[in-house]
Amino acid sequence: MNDKEDHKKKRSYTELIKENNLTYDDYASIDDGNRYELVNGQLELMSPAPSVTHQMISFQLQKHIAESCESDYIILHAPVDVILADNEVRQPDLVLIHRSRMNILSNRGVTGPPDLVVEILSPSTLKRDKIDKLNTYVKFGIPEYWIIEPKAGFLEQYSLYNEQYSLINIFQEDEHITSPAIPCLAFTMTDIMKSIPNLD
Repeated sequence: MNDKEDHKKKRSYTELIKENNLTYDDYASIDDGNRYELVNGQLELMSPAPSVTHQMISFQLQKHIAESCESDYIILHAPVDVILADNEVRQPDLVLIHRSRMNILSNRGVTGPPDLVVEILSPSTLKRDKIDKLNTYVKFGIPEYWIIEPKAGFLEQYSLYNEQYSLINIFQEDEHITSPAIPCLAFTMTDIMKSIPNLD
């Protein structure tokens, strides 16, 4: 590819960001070094790389969920595309899919609603995670949604009922985390947070 073609290709990415009614194929064609989500046919640039604290919490969650649930669930962590519709692609921090539903997995991502999605809050994603993504996940019928608050070390658990999310529990410290749909869970937020140092 010569410089002129490369410039034309990069310019097309800029044009795509401003367009509506984009599809998964448009989204998948972008390779400019940035991470995006496709929200109702429009590209949204994701924040810079998550903080170290965020990543350590994500790792601890994966580890503790895997200890008791790996035989029943596929556990995926970001970045992974959750393709909810041709015009809606999200990248949750953590995704669980029951092994009986492995048909929704493909090399390109998760093609349908997972059993559980998890988002770990950061200041730059607060509204996106607590409003925008919550509305998307309920719209596409994801049965359970967790939001982790890193500073306070608690977990908000939302469950789908009558096409709406209800906040059914807030887990903190030594409370055993349970789920109406995922019986294999066997950890507490203390288990998650005890190895996370306080970083500036």
